Amino acid sequence: MKRIAVTGLGAVSALGASTDENWQAVSAGRGGIARCVIGDSPYGPGGLELPMARVAEGYGAALDEALGRPTSGGLDPFAAFALAPALEALEQSGLRGDAVLKERTAIIFGHGQGGLATLEAGYERFFGMKQARMHPSTVPKVMVSAGVSAAAMAFEIRGPVFSISSACASSAHAIAQGAAMIAMGQVDAALVGGSEAVSTAGSVRAWEAIRAMSPVTCRPFSADRDGMVLGEGGAVLMLEAWDHAQARGATILGELVGWGMSSDAFHITQPSPEGQARAIRQAATQAGVLERDDILISAHGTGTPLNDAAETSSLVEVFGDRARAMPVIATKSAHGHLIGGSAALQSVLGLRALAEGLAPPIQNFTRRDPACDLDLVVGEARPITAGLLLQNAFAFGGLNVALLFAAPSGGS
Repeated sequence: MKRIAVTGLGAVSALGASTDENWQAVSAGRGGIARCVIGDSPYGPGGLELPMARVAEGYGAALDEALGRPTSGGLDPFAAFALAPALEALEQSGLRGDAVLKERTAIIFGHGQGGLATLEAGYERFFGMKQARMHPSTVPKVMVSAGVSAAAMAFEIRGPVFSISSACASSAHAIAQGAAMIAMGQVDAALVGGSEAVSTAGSVRAWEAIRAMSPVTCRPFSADRDGMVLGEGGAVLMLEAWDHAQARGATILGELVGWGMSSDAFHITQPSPEGQARAIRQAATQAGVLERDDILISAHGTGTPLNDAAETSSLVEVFGDRARAMPVIATKSAHGHLIGGSAALQSVLGLRALAEGLAPPIQNFTRRDPACDLDLVVGEARPITAGLLLQNAFAFGGLNVALLFAAPSGGS
């Protein structure tokens, strides 16, 4: 089985339009959550004001400039939020335009819901405005594979290209799938990650209907946490066979040393600590690090009462009391919940935390909850000496993924 190097990172969110901008914000304790009014169309039920983390206006123009041609206008926002980070990761890796790798590179993105903005605009046109004809670009913009298709065409990549959809675990599954293909020798490199743009009127109302949204803000692991905050954006990692990256003198930013996947087979929305623990244990066992203590935990950390308590229990089940001494970060408190794109963005930020030796603080934290008795990084960023990053991703339907990364000098 080939080792998996990380040679490129890309990110966009409410915190900024690059990995550096996102990292500078979270490490300094700056957040991108703000109150927004959604759904004030004349065809809807009226505006709803809630906290959200939305990408700044002008993003499409910036993407077009970066690509050197108009592209964003033909994409739903969710696809654009994947394309720009893919460009950033590809350029950092030094592989853009590599003639050999064009057929030995995969693109795998994860998205929970796809082109909701396009879909809702079409429904408004059809049901609200009573227009019989839908826009001719509706289908190619709505399809969940729009992002990977756009990336393949933009970068002339002819290897395996497809999307994965598993709700909030989507981009974590995409990362694991790309790693598995490299490990087995099917490809030499893979652009992996995900994105989401679900802060549309209908989507927000749907999330509100299941009482998942906080009316205040995202407060992971805090005793008064009361729900998640929706975010927009995406992130992409360039994974590469370790020997291939070394042979070409690439800068290796980290190593993916283990991944675990499981299903709760329990409840459509309620998490199971046992199911989560199986994924975490599987990743740690594959990586051979089950007994190590130098682990930075990047929690799924949605800020919902059930999730954060269940995640605490799953960590203690796997690592015992040692889990309570491992530093825990939860960056959704800064960039919101990107649904299918969250795990990729959190992986990017976690890898930067390993590289910088600095754990960003959990934002909006108020007071401790006895049910979440972990070593939470709160207040301000904390220097760390961790050699490993555990990235958790848990989804509705009981779908769990755990990813274990190592710093370049902290492998298994």
